[in-house]
Amino acid sequence: MKPPSHSKQPTAAWHLLTAEETSRNLEADALAGLTVIEAEQRLALYGRNVLQEKQKRSLLRMLFDQFADFMILVLICAAIISGVIGDVSDTIAIIVIVFLNAVIGFVQEYRAERAIAALKAMAAVSAKIRRDGEIITLPASELVPGDMVLLEA
Repeated sequence: MKPPSHSKQPTAAWHLLTAEETSRNLEADALAGLTVIEAEQRLALYGRNVLQEKQKRSLLRMLFDQFADFMILVLICAAIISGVIGDVSDTIAIIVIVFLNAVIGFVQEYRAERAIAALKAMAAVSAKIRRDGEIITLPASELVPGDMVLLEA
């Protein structure tokens, strides 16, 4: 089986095409859907139907980013100036506040990232499609160009 003629990224305005034109362009049967073999070949050709996520930041990077805020940098400069002047109590107070702020911000950001990851895992999307004339449910990541997705309210 040769790959569909649309093996390049589509440049057509797909939303303007009729269902028949779309089926013809994707070399798919609107009634029976793709065969399992065609779907496997297209999955190998196009890859999984998932968004690419950017690389996660390391824990150390998350901690250092807590010190990148403009007001934190101003406080660090104030602590340095206060230390140079000789006001040790103000210097220590500012440094303690900056570090407490960094620790609290780090913990909140870490928990938020874990919560988002848990929500993504719970919200695994699936789709009803027609393959080989039968209606099946697959993870959305397994969809390929030419799959006939069945929509419902």
